[in-house]
Amino acid sequence: MKYGVLKMAGCVPISGKSRRRLTCIVLLGCVLAGAASAQALYKYRGDDGEWIYSDRPPDDGQSIAEIRSLTPTSPKSGVSIAYEVNGNAIRLVATNEYFAPVELALRFETIRGLEFPHPDDPLRWLLPPRSAMPLVNLGRLAGAVQPALEYRHEYLIGDPQARHRPAQPYRVPFAIASDHPISQAYPDVVTHNTPDSQYAVDIAMPVGTDVFAARGGVVFDVTAGNFKGGADAANMSLANVVRILHDDGTYAIYAHLNWNSIRVRVGDVVERGEYIADSGNTGYSSGPHLHFAVVRNVGMAMQSVPVTFAGANSTAIAPATGQIVTAY
Repeated sequence: MKYGVLKMAGCVPISGKSRRRLTCIVLLGCVLAGAASAQALYKYRGDDGEWIYSDRPPDDGQSIAEIRSLTPTSPKSGVSIAYEVNGNAIRLVATNEYFAPVELALRFETIRGLEFPHPDDPLRWLLPPRSAMPLVNLGRLAGAVQPALEYRHEYLIGDPQARHRPAQPYRVPFAIASDHPISQAYPDVVTHNTPDSQYAVDIAMPVGTDVFAARGGVVFDVTAGNFKGGADAANMSLANVVRILHDDGTYAIYAHLNWNSIRVRVGDVVERGEYIADSGNTGYSSGPHLHFAVVRNVGMAMQSVPVTFAGANSTAIAPATGQIVTAY
């Protein structure tokens, strides 16, 4: 699986008559959050008076007793840049709506009639979770008739200073006392051939197997409404995924989850061993399995890290292809 930087372009129309925000958005990378289409459960009476629960409304138009939303609702996530006109200065302000820190880099394409940033300024910031941060303040040059500003910004989830420091081996992410085979793990990198997936672990398990958090943390991204899957690269973006931020700044990816099975929402604090979803076969997948990886931001690039699982008597087990692992 590949998770890239989200890159965007923007422009600020500055004139004496215009104070309205205008942003030109160009999506060039892989966004780290997905929007799921709304799903619903319909409750109505059958022909014999029995209660029927279905994901489709009744065909004959009979009365529906209840409609329940099945799509987890979460606070809005994303990173945006707005501008403020303050006298003769333009200030750019970034807003991070994720429940996770975000590294943001800014590059100016056009600056006309405004002061340039200091040449030693790296134009890179770490945005705390759920925060707004002033980035630059550009003064208007004397005599400038109509200043103009065009910029590009890119961002990536995670603090580049984060270091992987788990207090204990990770819990195997399925039910206690059950076991499943590992179908791919380092150094066998058949499909895990990018830095963000090099140390990922694929665990073969039937669709609908309960998935539990391998480590506690804060849920910051959920994709829940996909149902397609298969060994076609066109399915790359169609995996259902939960991402959980750990206290050391790394985060776990649980991918290929079953359609409409995710039971956590963005902003939830989950404990180690808490049920989060069912395994599935969504997205770019050759068969039912759970893709589990722990990654960190190494400076506008994602890198997976080696993990060990908790074995019997609290021993640490390094995952290996073909190994049968048991949850303790």
